[in-house]
Amino acid sequence: MKAAQLEKYAKNYQLVVNNIPIPAINENEVLVRVKVAAVNPLENLIGSGSLRLLQNYSLPQTMGNEITGIVEKIGSNVRAINVGDKVYSRLPMQTIGGFAEYVAVDANAISLLPANLDFVSGAAAALTGLTAYQGLREELKAKSGQTVFIPGGSGSFGQMAIPIAKNMGLTVIVSGSAAAKERTLAIGADQYLDFKRENYWEVLKDVDFVIDTRGPNEIDHELSIIKPGGRLLSLIAGPNKRFAVDHHLSWMKRMLFGFAGRKFDKQAAEKDVEYHFIFVRSSGTQLAALTKIIEANRIIPAIDATEFHIEDINEAIKLVTSGHPKGKVVIKF
Repeated sequence: MKAAQLEKYAKNYQLVVNNIPIPAINENEVLVRVKVAAVNPLENLIGSGSLRLLQNYSLPQTMGNEITGIVEKIGSNVRAINVGDKVYSRLPMQTIGGFAEYVAVDANAISLLPANLDFVSGAAAALTGLTAYQGLREELKAKSGQTVFIPGGSGSFGQMAIPIAKNMGLTVIVSGSAAAKERTLAIGADQYLDFKRENYWEVLKDVDFVIDTRGPNEIDHELSIIKPGGRLLSLIAGPNKRFAVDHHLSWMKRMLFGFAGRKFDKQAAEKDVEYHFIFVRSSGTQLAALTKIIEANRIIPAIDATEFHIEDINEAIKLVTSGHPKGKVVIKF
């Protein structure tokens, strides 16, 4: 089968399309024939070697973290999934491999595809959906009546995070471009700020939570609007000691992440705010819960119209990295 593989960690890495055997499955796995794989910024973090402290792959490594497909085989211990099922998944970090015609997946990491999504739109739902679900419930421990602000929340993350937050009873404020205002309000945002006309840090104050999608340069502004005792959750700024402890990492990694994240912890502590970082994990159980939210709210993630196949993988990654995609970028098989 064809698979797009990382052969060398590098800042300007390139994936190579190789012919490799179809993977065998163990008793707890299913073999999925991949229909669509999503391309995420996570690919760049892996390819550049930025995540080697979390997961150092043996190269060559088939890349790809998010897929939809059809179950071709099931292991002897698998009960809830059947051959022929249409499924979606954020693949386990240790066993990624979605940029391939087939992938072996732990049965606990997949769920049936939402009824209102096809293979293309479904490929944009698992990773961002689980990020929002785990971020709001586990990291922020958000409760009904509280307020969350998502700068840049009009993009693919916001498409999933806004309905999930509203389902939890939160007030949701988002900033973004004027062009995205109406569609963002239509999926449930309570307030929308046009970033070209309004500086959110001059308009907002005393919000309970901010979900950072912008990175280190935005942290000061984000902290300035959070009430004392609130939380800042970053998707990209970087891990800290709390992250290492929560994930039961070794003492060495706790020390290293504590050193790397000390700036963010210090900035947050000065505002009496907690800094959190999330690296989303796979969960079929949470995907099943997410499916109910997707179906009930008729969520259909936006997909960039550019057509890519596996031979175009590096062009697809380039669009995610330095282009301006209008929705999730996907590879079709």
